[in-house]
Amino acid sequence: MTSTSSTADPVPSAGETARAPGLSAGLTFIMAAACGLIAANLYYAQPLAGPIAEAIGLPLHASGLIVTLTQIGYGLGLFFLVPLGDLVENRKLILIMMGVVTVALVAAGLATTPLPFLAASLSIGLGAVAVQMIVPFAAGLAPDHARGKVVGNVMSGLMVGIMLARPISSLVARFGSWHTIFFLSAAVMVVLAAVLARNLPRRVPKTDLGYVALIGSMGRLLATQKVLQRRAAYQAFQFSAFSLFWTVTPLYLASPAFGLTQTGIALFALAGVAGAIASPIAGRLADRGFSGPATAFGLSSVLAAFLMTLVVPEGSWIALTLLTLAAILLDFGVTTTLVTGQRAIFGLGAELRSRLNGLFMAIFFTGGAIGSAVGAYSYAHGGWMTAALVGAALPTAALLVFLTEKRKR
Repeated sequence: MTSTSSTADPVPSAGETARAPGLSAGLTFIMAAACGLIAANLYYAQPLAGPIAEAIGLPLHASGLIVTLTQIGYGLGLFFLVPLGDLVENRKLILIMMGVVTVALVAAGLATTPLPFLAASLSIGLGAVAVQMIVPFAAGLAPDHARGKVVGNVMSGLMVGIMLARPISSLVARFGSWHTIFFLSAAVMVVLAAVLARNLPRRVPKTDLGYVALIGSMGRLLATQKVLQRRAAYQAFQFSAFSLFWTVTPLYLASPAFGLTQTGIALFALAGVAGAIASPIAGRLADRGFSGPATAFGLSSVLAAFLMTLVVPEGSWIALTLLTLAAILLDFGVTTTLVTGQRAIFGLGAELRSRLNGLFMAIFFTGGAIGSAVGAYSYAHGGWMTAALVGAALPTAALLVFLTEKRKR
């Protein structure tokens, strides 16, 4: 399949348009909630890494493995499991992955030594890729004229789940123990799986490829699909900036400049949830043919978010207010480009959606991992100013790439 260099949404095939069914508001809500609840499992352990490491006998210098292995599992799942959505009946596949994440959560909660817990962490990441099977499934159920709206609504649930996971985890651990959040989430997964089994329709992909050929085709898709290349590049820069910001700000807020407690930092993190309102807005703009302007706005918003934190001396209430507003603006911008990007790649063909989404999210995820590492290094060596300037450089690079994009006349 060929593609143009523009990121404007391609016209779907006549067959796809003709068969696209409506998607009820109730089912859209269920899928959005499912994305948020499943994705939250990737982040519950982050604020609890210290207590978990101490409890299971993991050396403090190795506590980063608690989060890293979950991320590795998620990355592997994006590349090797998400493409199965183009091969295996989708409802069955999603429920299997939810079973994996449920068992892994229980195993994590029961673990008392490092190896079982770390194996469970890896498996949580693998199972959580069910999220990236639900999103293209929802896109496929939507008619083309409303596909952006549906993707935006589902992604709003995903972003809310990501942003609420850390403060909820901290709160639950404060009144119970770190084990509680894993058992509680496992129970939620069981209920959620029952709801999805009852409400999701069957979708059997049409393909002549086997699994090996399916995975092998992904390199060809990445090499030939210009829309995918550009959208993945934009989002890699965006999520790199997002990860840099949320890696560094807890350190910055806890520093002598602000001296916030963990409770204060958790409340700060809640501000970012406001950025989730960008998802449905971006989806509707994309449906109306405004993907280009929405993308430009999203990239510019992330750049502005970093720059606005540098206009006043650090440590003042004005600086804290600007940092909070920057968190909202940054999340708004990242979410906008994420939704417009997925809207664009889902228009490239129904038979390719799972593979395209797997590639898109894997590149996006890699950018985030790089951003976290670069952010920690830049903050350690130059404080917030250096980290913010590095953060601002990332959306600037994406904007420069965006300016080379050919527009439809």
